[in-house]
Amino acid sequence: MTMPHTSPEISGMGHSMKRKEDGRFIRGKGNFVDDVVLPDMLFMDIARSPFPHAKILKIDSSRALATPGVLAVITGRDLEKYNLHMMPTLMSDTQMVLPTDRVVYQSQEVAAVIATSRYAAADGVAAVDVEYDPLPPVVDPYKAIEKGSTLVRPDRKDTNHIWHWEAGDKAATDRVFSEADRTVSQHLYLPRIHVSSIETCGCVASYDKANEKLTVYMTTQAPHAVRTVVALVAGHVGLSEERIRIISPDIGGGFGGKVPVYPGYVIAIAVSFLLGKPVKWIEDRMENLQADSFARDYHIDAELAFKNDGTITGMRIKTLADHGCADAAANPSRFPAGLFSIATGSYDMAAAHIAVDAAYTNKPPGGVAYRCSFRVTEAVHTIERMADIAAHELNMDPAEFRLKNFIRPEQFPYQSATGWSYDSGNYKAALEMAMMKIGYWDLRREQEEKRARGELMGIGISSFTEAVGAGPSHTFDILGLKMFDSCEIRIHPTGKALARFGTKSQGQGHETTYAQIVAQELGIPAAHVQVEEGDTDTAPYGLGTYASRSTPTAGAAGAMAARKIRDKARKIAAYLLEASEDDLEWEPGKFHVRGSPDRAKTIQEIAFAAYTNHPQGMEAGLEATHYYDPPNLTFPFGSYIAVVDIDRGTGEVKVRRFVAVDDCGNVINPMIVDGQIHGGLTQGLAPALMEEIQYDEQGNIQGGSFMDYLLPTAMETPSWELDRTVTPSPHHPLGAKGVAESPTVGAPPAIANAVVDALWHLGVRHIDIPITPFKVWKILREAGVRD
Repeated sequence: MTMPHTSPEISGMGHSMKRKEDGRFIRGKGNFVDDVVLPDMLFMDIARSPFPHAKILKIDSSRALATPGVLAVITGRDLEKYNLHMMPTLMSDTQMVLPTDRVVYQSQEVAAVIATSRYAAADGVAAVDVEYDPLPPVVDPYKAIEKGSTLVRPDRKDTNHIWHWEAGDKAATDRVFSEADRTVSQHLYLPRIHVSSIETCGCVASYDKANEKLTVYMTTQAPHAVRTVVALVAGHVGLSEERIRIISPDIGGGFGGKVPVYPGYVIAIAVSFLLGKPVKWIEDRMENLQADSFARDYHIDAELAFKNDGTITGMRIKTLADHGCADAAANPSRFPAGLFSIATGSYDMAAAHIAVDAAYTNKPPGGVAYRCSFRVTEAVHTIERMADIAAHELNMDPAEFRLKNFIRPEQFPYQSATGWSYDSGNYKAALEMAMMKIGYWDLRREQEEKRARGELMGIGISSFTEAVGAGPSHTFDILGLKMFDSCEIRIHPTGKALARFGTKSQGQGHETTYAQIVAQELGIPAAHVQVEEGDTDTAPYGLGTYASRSTPTAGAAGAMAARKIRDKARKIAAYLLEASEDDLEWEPGKFHVRGSPDRAKTIQEIAFAAYTNHPQGMEAGLEATHYYDPPNLTFPFGSYIAVVDIDRGTGEVKVRRFVAVDDCGNVINPMIVDGQIHGGLTQGLAPALMEEIQYDEQGNIQGGSFMDYLLPTAMETPSWELDRTVTPSPHHPLGAKGVAESPTVGAPPAIANAVVDALWHLGVRHIDIPITPFKVWKILREAGVRD
């Protein structure tokens, strides 16, 4: 636990201050995009393809245009006149805004209807007549890359293979495997899953023809980057960047799904620009599930090499990533498979080699980092499953296997075999704390007793290492935009503060966390620090909030901006106290003369003097801006242990206990961190046991509504037991690392390992997630142990 060094009144780091933003949310006073209502606003709805792959022979808008309230029907041919029918993805691929002659996935946007009400727009959509000529779909990514397969993107390439990427030393890894005492291999599949935010995606685009200014209220996690993309795409029609304002108000969760630019945004902006009227587009839940970008969909072949005593010597992975119809992943440009190459995890090994290929298929664009730092979820699931498989093959306890192979504290900074430089860690301490808290060895004895009675109980461990804080400009950019982040702090004459950041909260508690960082550095009570984000006309340029980068990048920028202000405040305090700057000492909230604590000036007195009595020759005012370019990622970690019981009759898996020990470095607000972990663990439970978007062989989506895409409720969620260790990051100004992605990354393999542990004695070696009751029921039936 980070001990607080400020008073409760100031509430700097370490205080469990209640969230400042919760007042408006619990009173129903949040301001979400769908709450935005502008004069003369029009409404847009979208007609979508029933086919996963088909030629468009004809679009007849006549019946739609005759529908009361319908003003216009927009097609790809209409947008093509302005060269707006295609748009770039975040990975320099292209994606259709509206198709001109062919659809490439089910529920793809085909035409947009503009009307005077949302209902009229929906009626208009139902009246759009589209004549299709169905084509054979390509659904399986392995078949997609076979020679002669039907091309998904003939406009892009003469093959469905998109790219090949490698990390690590192949020759050294092959040598390690040839010399290994033992090896294990396993095919794993992490299926498509989908973000399920409270508010779906949408926008209100408003072009003011008189002032030539476009304002867009948008559900985006990265408003500045979106503004730049819009300017790059539409600058040729007059939308240059200074004439564009993106406002991201409360957006009801993002989880990576609101990083991409979706066709609906572009169409609404184009229509507003052409008509000069505000246009609102809000997708419904089924559109959100069926057409927005997905996460995961990685097909993985993994191998682990080790000695007879359990020492890991190497890892080898080949992966095929299903990207759907466009490479629209949210990744830093240099990493086409994101940070998947961190797959060596928490373990010290001599060599590793990772190879990833990507394929086009007739599905919506994939690649969202759903509450995951760019494919780290896939990486952690792989190494944690392989660690368990290796331990079981050795008849070695999985905890002992991990403790034997962990990177030791004295090895940090640690250079991984795939090129990552871990900043700090103490993995042994985290796992031992988790084992003690859950009573690990007692549980193992209980498991033996239950197994003797024919009962099915499993214990699963996941000791993960995350990589967060996307930002170091030497390796991280999106579309060429370096991934720094920013903060601007203004101190008012009365000593209150306004802090603006380049990120955008989607519910993470930034208004509180950032205020506490400023309070920590300047001694101004957090209650008197107003935090603003999400408005490109007022906030400094930043790359937004995703991949758990807010505290590692923007939080650091806030600390550095505050320190600039404190440096100036020292000069003003020296002037007011008639003392040398070198003779002043700082304590949270004031400077005093060394040895004379009564000779002091508070930060509030200094702020007032900055506007009324500052030293002659000094620039008035007290404010600063900082753009923080982190030297490295931060590497939070943790150890989770799950205990499951399996019903022999139904195959239902019940998570009886789940202990999570996290280490995210120094903690800013313990209550917010705990809240992030609670939510993340539930989001980790979901893909482990429930969530999956499936497609049939004809490319029809099988999980397009909440009727068949299951989310956990309070009924299915166990009581999470939390604890933490604290290993500060040595290069972060606050020693903080970030935490939001950790539980979502760490929970699925812990649960999967527990289920396989319960069934290992029946010959089960692996089960792909989600581990549904039906999957387990079939296994039990085949093993002849079903009740």
